[in-house]
Amino acid sequence: MCWTWIRPRHCGACVALSADPLIVSAPLGAEDFAWLDALRRAYFPPARNRLPAHLTLFHHLPPSLLPELTRRLGMIVRVSRPHAEAAGLIDLDGGVAIRIVSPELEAMRADLAHAFAGLLTPQDRAGWRPHVTIQNKVGASEARALKSRLDADFKPRAIRIDGLAVWAYRDGLWAPVSRHLFRGA
Repeated sequence: MCWTWIRPRHCGACVALSADPLIVSAPLGAEDFAWLDALRRAYFPPARNRLPAHLTLFHHLPPSLLPELTRRLGMIVRVSRPHAEAAGLIDLDGGVAIRIVSPELEAMRADLAHAFAGLLTPQDRAGWRPHVTIQNKVGASEARALKSRLDADFKPRAIRIDGLAVWAYRDGLWAPVSRHLFRGA
């Protein structure tokens, strides 16, 4: 299923209405989103926390890809939700993230990366480390202290990934473009 928030007047296909780069994320189930977003709100510097918790697959795709991207995402989500786990913590030097393990989601992302290989930015061409950032833009010692504190009680847990979403990056914020739900989500 696909919900498209940006549609042209002349037809039903998704199109970019501006030159804003596109972001692809994996929306989380409500309970898992609430847990991760609470961690983000608790530990991310408030003045810099402009987005809720998110699992990003691609950070910067050209807007010209939107029709092909939404077509491919619509095909990908015809399967059941991928299995995924919040598996541990990652030290980001100036922050902390929850490491996400999902071989199925990684395969989906690899297929998209292969399809759009010539159009990827260096960040999106680099190896993908699935994670949800809960703290960023702090000193390394503060980040290490938080990771150490959270490591003491962290237990891996299954998380739910409901679909794939496309966003337009606008002045540091994400504007929704389309949302594609996995079968059964």
